[in-house]
Order: sequence, then structure tokens, then C-alpha cells
Amino acid sequence: MFRKISYSVEAGLARVTLNRPDKRNALDAEIIGELRQAMSESAADSAVRVVLLSGAGKDFCSGADLAALERVSRNGVLENIADARGMAEVVVALRRHPRPIVAAVRGRALAGGCGLATACDIVLASESAQFGYPEVNIGFVPAMVMAILRRSMAEKAAFELVVTGEIVSAARAREIGMVQRVFADAAFDAEVEAYTARLASKPASAVALTKALLYQMDGLNFEAALEAGIQGNAIARMTEDCRQGIRRFLDKDAL
Repeated sequence: MFRKISYSVEAGLARVTLNRPDKRNALDAEIIGELRQAMSESAADSAVRVVLLSGAGKDFCSGADLAALERVSRNGVLENIADARGMAEVVVALRRHPRPIVAAVRGRALAGGCGLATACDIVLASESAQFGYPEVNIGFVPAMVMAILRRSMAEKAAFELVVTGEIVSAARAREIGMVQRVFADAAFDAEVEAYTARLASKPASAVALTKALLYQMDGLNFEAALEAGIQGNAIARMTEDCRQGIRRFLDKDAL
């Protein structure tokens, strides 16, 4: 089914692994298509509570592979639009997915690979991981990911990152808001497992409604965002997860 990624589901966790370690998990049209398929399958699977995206081998993802870069230099505008749209569809799939998408970044996450990690809901990094958008160095623009960067970090931090092409450490990436947690290299796998297990234990309906509402508010003015919150609040109260949670809280309080 999949040639360039691996996909499995166990104990509520869907593992999506970029599986081209000999190419530093570089992106091409096929792997991007497989990512879209994995997102679609995991979104439709009620057993999935969390999606974990990682890379096989030493690196998370080095960006576009050499063949893809060569095509970019030869393509016309319509071909390039179609090619770019494929990656944009992955970003939208991550955003619209009903479950949290967690990126586990070991090694390098560069260019499109950094964009892929940044598009996830949560980014966990090993302390030796590196992040960056070096596209400017070859006259290119990290165009689509800027829609995510503008929502996840301060404007000047995002500007500096994309116009200098600087490769930053995991610690710096956390400082500017790109990464949520940094773990020691030796403990990274165990920490990721523990983190995703805790996340998977949360009530699924509450997590799904929270994610949808948070991102829905992106383009809303203050009053419209409050109205969306009213609707989300009312819907959440009617879920079985909420009813059970309230019953547990009241029973504990009565003791």
C-alpha cells in the first residue's frame, strides 16, 4: 500500500513514518501523496486518538529531493502550481484532521521538511535536532509554510528565520515558538511515547472539538470568535465524554 512511508495503528496511536532514510526522508510527489492517504485513513479510523509523524533513520526530513528540485527549475508556472498544491493539500489535511498531529523531530528538519513539522499541531524535538528554511539561499521562497509560521510565532522571529535561511537548534526553535518540547537525545523515544500516550488518554470528542474551534478562530473577528465559542461550548456539553466527565467530577466531589 505504502512505498515511501510506513503506517500502523496501535493503542490509539497512528504512526506515520517517512521511510526514505537513505535520502534523509526527502520529499517527492509520491511521498506527499502517501502522506495525504495516511492522513485520510487515520482521520476516518475511530480507533485513532493521536497521529505521530516521524522520520526513519537519523533525520526527520531534509526537504525536497534532488529530482524534485531539478523539475522545479524546468517546469512552467502551471506545472509548478500543481506541484505546490500537492504539499498545500497535506498541510490542509493536517490542519483539518480531527486528531492531534504530533511531529517527533530527530536530526534535521529543513525546508519542506521543516514546513511539514511546523504544520503539525505539536512539535517534539530531540536536543540535537536542527530546524530551518534555507530556501532563500537558492533564490527560493518557503511560501506555503508562512501561513503556518504567522500563526505559530512572532512576526519578526518568522521574518528572520525565512530571510536569513539560518539553521537553528532545538532550543532556539522552542524559544521562538516553533517547538513545544525538547527532550534529551537518549530519552527522546521514551519521552515521545509517554507524551503521546498522555495525549491519547484525553477524551477524544473534547480534543477534536478543541482543535477544530481553535483553528476556526484564525480568520474570525473577536465577536465572531466568541460566537463560535458559544456554539462549541454547547456542542461539547452534549457529548458522552463530557457527561461522563461531569458525573465523575460530581461523584468525587460528593465523597
